[in-house]
Amino acid sequence: MDRRRPGSAHRRQFTVEVRRLGASAVVAPQGELDHHSAEKLGAALTECVAEGCARIVIDCSGLTFCDSMGLNVLLAARIEASQAGGEVQLAALPPMVARVFEITGAGAVFTVHDDLKTALASLPVD
Repeated sequence: MDRRRPGSAHRRQFTVEVRRLGASAVVAPQGELDHHSAEKLGAALTECVAEGCARIVIDCSGLTFCDSMGLNVLLAARIEASQAGGEVQLAALPPMVARVFEITGAGAVFTVHDDLKTALASLPVD
């Protein structure tokens, strides 16, 4: 029997990879996006906006979970990017994460792509 619980020492490590593509960036979080990890993603997104990324694509394919704290970080990044003249788009939402966006209605305020390839094709050539 697996006795691991969220927040335990066995929790999968949360990582955030950022790749710049001209005036855009791809941010790829991996793991559980929750109250333990939201600050790490928020810092990466704030840095992208501060560095002048016109568009940020968040590759959600590596997310295994997203709670309200994670959702709040994504919504805050969207507002911050918009105020700086940019935007945040989402790509490859796993079903469990997509359900959070569906239940809350947050999916309506983001451009959501089925996969990263489609999201990257929508970006303007810099």
